[in-house]
Amino acid sequence: MNLEISNESKVLTTYSQSSQDVTAKEKKLTTGKQITNSYLADYMAQMASESKTTFSTQADTFTLADIGYKGKPIGQLSQSDAKALVADDGYFGIPQTSARIADFVINGAGDNLTKLQAGRTGMLQGFSDAQSLWGEKLPEISYTTMQKALEKVDARIKELGGSVLDTSV
Repeated sequence: MNLEISNESKVLTTYSQSSQDVTAKEKKLTTGKQITNSYLADYMAQMASESKTTFSTQADTFTLADIGYKGKPIGQLSQSDAKALVADDGYFGIPQTSARIADFVINGAGDNLTKLQAGRTGMLQGFSDAQSLWGEKLPEISYTTMQKALEKVDARIKELGGSVLDTSV
């Protein structure tokens, strides 16, 4: 479609349609679906970029040293080193890992029963999220570790006069 523009005054602009007939192909119409898809693609690209930045920042911020691990970098461990770390007396073994999880929740809640129960709920939600991300059943050590952590938190809940109905992982 051609538009002829004529200025009759500084205030008034008139438009008149050309008498030429334009076919739909020549107009190259953009459909609503195309516009929506374009916005969606742009949004997805922005979210991917922001997610990458956020995850990179978190990865750069958090280190294993932040939770007290002072050993070799995980990527440089031999198979025997890794087995030693997850053994009962190892840093990532069930007793030490379950204690770190439970102590984090217990110390964060203090003597506040409501916060402690919310922390317990958060532990279960985090475990459920980890299962979903893993894509299949987690290694057995994960379930045993979580069960031990829950036992410690549940004991503290009982000390504060609360009760726990569901103690399963």
